[in-house]
Amino acid sequence: MLDASPAPITPRQPPGEAIRALRKRLGLTLGEVSKRTGMSVSTLSKLEKGHASLSYEKLHLIARGLNVDMSQVIAPAGNHSASAASPHTRATGRRTIQRSGEGLPLGNPNYGTTYLATELLNKRLIPMITTIQARSIEEFLKEFGDFVRHPGEEFSYVIEGQVEFHTELYAPVVLNAGDSIYFDGNMGHAYLAVGDVPSRLLTVCESAGSDHPGKADAHEARPSAD
Repeated sequence: MLDASPAPITPRQPPGEAIRALRKRLGLTLGEVSKRTGMSVSTLSKLEKGHASLSYEKLHLIARGLNVDMSQVIAPAGNHSASAASPHTRATGRRTIQRSGEGLPLGNPNYGTTYLATELLNKRLIPMITTIQARSIEEFLKEFGDFVRHPGEEFSYVIEGQVEFHTELYAPVVLNAGDSIYFDGNMGHAYLAVGDVPSRLLTVCESAGSDHPGKADAHEARPSAD
């Protein structure tokens, strides 16, 4: 009979430390990583020191620039090999359970993101829970500098509250609890909270390593994430 008891939780390495360790393991300077990602040296240094928030867009650029799976930056320390699968083969039989209150919380007061299923490497999908506090485009741009863009497709489901969804191609639309949206992540987009309570989303994005036959490479087209 299989043991149904949950596995002990491995302490997590802060993402900044993971980025620094991966960079040093590859023998790269901050300047070289800057060229690979399009991110400034100062931003990379702040991320490594934990002085800047790691947005999904920045996480995606760093993973691609270092040629690693995104989960290697956000997975529990020392827990990669057991759940890893080759990026060149379709994984079968893998499973991970995320208990309530687990996951890796990242972000800032306006956008708090908890990454889920971080134990699995080479995932095709990146699931996360996002809590949105920002209520104006001005607040959003102050945090991100521009609309968020990333290769692949994105799905979001509103768990609670209301969300005003902005893109560079369509008029803003309000999504209520229970509504969902599926869109091209290469299109600049922004989520804003509506009303007096925070808004919570379940969001699923394609992984940086996901082999999608028709996927455009926005990393080459839009190198700047600052």
